[in-house]
Amino acid sequence: MLEKVGEFNMDKVIQEFELLTRDAERVQRETLKRILEDNASAEYLQSLGLNGRTDPESFKACVPLVTHKELEPYIYRIIDGDASPILTGKPITTMSLSSGTTQGKPKYVPWNDELYETTMQIYLTSFVFRNREFPIKNGKALSFIYGSKQLKTKGGLAARTATSNVFCSAGYKCAMRALQSQCCSPDEVIFGPDFFQSLYCHLLCGLIFREEVQFVSSTFAHSIVHAFRTFEQVWEELCNDIREGVLTRNVTIPSIRMAMSKLLKPNPELANTIHQKCRGLSNWYGLIPELFPNAKYIYGIMTGSMEPYLKKMRHYAGELPLLTADYGSSEGWIAANVNPQLPPEYATYAVLPHIGYFEFIPLSEFENTKGEPDFLCVDPKPMGLTEVKVGEEYEIVMTNPAGLYRYRLGDVVKVMGFHNSTPELKFIRRSSLLLNINIDKNTEKDLQLAVEAAGKLLAEEKLEVVDFSSQVDLSKEPGHYVIFWEISGEASQELLLECCNCLDKSFVDAGYTSSRKVNCIGALELRLVRRGTFQKILDHYLGLGTAVSQYKTPRCVGPTNTRVLQILSENVVNNYLSTAFN
Repeated sequence: MLEKVGEFNMDKVIQEFELLTRDAERVQRETLKRILEDNASAEYLQSLGLNGRTDPESFKACVPLVTHKELEPYIYRIIDGDASPILTGKPITTMSLSSGTTQGKPKYVPWNDELYETTMQIYLTSFVFRNREFPIKNGKALSFIYGSKQLKTKGGLAARTATSNVFCSAGYKCAMRALQSQCCSPDEVIFGPDFFQSLYCHLLCGLIFREEVQFVSSTFAHSIVHAFRTFEQVWEELCNDIREGVLTRNVTIPSIRMAMSKLLKPNPELANTIHQKCRGLSNWYGLIPELFPNAKYIYGIMTGSMEPYLKKMRHYAGELPLLTADYGSSEGWIAANVNPQLPPEYATYAVLPHIGYFEFIPLSEFENTKGEPDFLCVDPKPMGLTEVKVGEEYEIVMTNPAGLYRYRLGDVVKVMGFHNSTPELKFIRRSSLLLNINIDKNTEKDLQLAVEAAGKLLAEEKLEVVDFSSQVDLSKEPGHYVIFWEISGEASQELLLECCNCLDKSFVDAGYTSSRKVNCIGALELRLVRRGTFQKILDHYLGLGTAVSQYKTPRCVGPTNTRVLQILSENVVNNYLSTAFN
């Protein structure tokens, strides 16, 4: 892999990708065979009666579809120190932690060297296609990446976020050098224990190396927007640090101060340049290319729950292209963006057939007799990677090298086309329903579209939605939807009531509108929260061990997520009830 070579041939990587995707069915069979042979001694597989068979037909006949809940007894034995071959042939020594923003608490997911290798395969594949369209020189990347706290489980295993497991891997730095993507911040900043101090120093490092920065990136778009919103508040302090060559007293962690002292020297000329550029901007439009004149693009995951941040990202980016990163999860990678020229809203991801074994449950399997989604379908019939059809939607089932077999990932994707014989996927949404009271069924995408529609009313007054979430309030009959908004400034009562009505009318699901009309679902409620409320939610998850680079704002807060509900309710400054269906 990349850590073993200083240089690599980009044309050869593309040729290998083309070869792998030409006969994806054969590659999938070989991949499944390899995974099952490597883990043949695992207790879980032996208990299912495979008896050494590695063909897809036997695998599907013997191994059931599972969710994380079914695997938890096995995972917790590993966490507690049982070193026998439980899910994998070789012992698992590290766990990945999911962000925890979906269920309210992080999930433990097995991690091993094979998953690191698949991560590098994805990075390499997407890099060569990206570099073909947007070539970069051998400079630096301003990467807003953050290591999470490392926990030790009862059995002594290391547990941290999946992104931190990648950053901590021995070959990561060498691989990033090979991909011309070396972070301009030192390790002490990346792995610093205080998020704000690390973020401040990431910005400072970017400014010090501003001429060398070739692109700006983070795992998720949210982190990039958050970073430059912070820049708006601290830019004069950053200029002062550069001018004096002395780090602000607000950064107190000794290891970070020591690392930054090696980079920071008095540079009044650079400080004046940055000061003039910031003063010359109109409402911070085009901030990123002004600060980093040689940056070619902005890179990170920008689809799914990150789409609401695209408008602000484009504001900061000016004319710089936004390139969405690859498709994966805490459980493992799935597909690479090999069409980087497409805007994030139209991004597709080509499945790499050699990094895992993939099945697809047709969404038609979830249809009940009324033609409505039934996500409790107990006996779905998944299809193989090459059997899917263009235009159809599917839930992904993953088998990876780290002990997940026929694992329902919970993502719904749409097949947009094929790259040779491997499908190109568009992420649609999480499969679980987000908002549901009666016969209504609204997903994260439906919520996002409603917020976008109402946000246009704010934009007319030069205001914006900073962030949002929701809950189903069943405390009184009939139950109703609650939308939490944090906005960028002061809005009139009339405008906010209009936004509330717009939100209500924008949920176009037939089950919702019919229920509203007969008052089986109550009036939608818009609750305005104080500025900084969503920062408090982020701080809460950081305290649980989530890394900022893996953080996703919880779009619907369930009743068990009591602390987040408490933060939201304590910070409500006003509420509005819809009159749209009166």
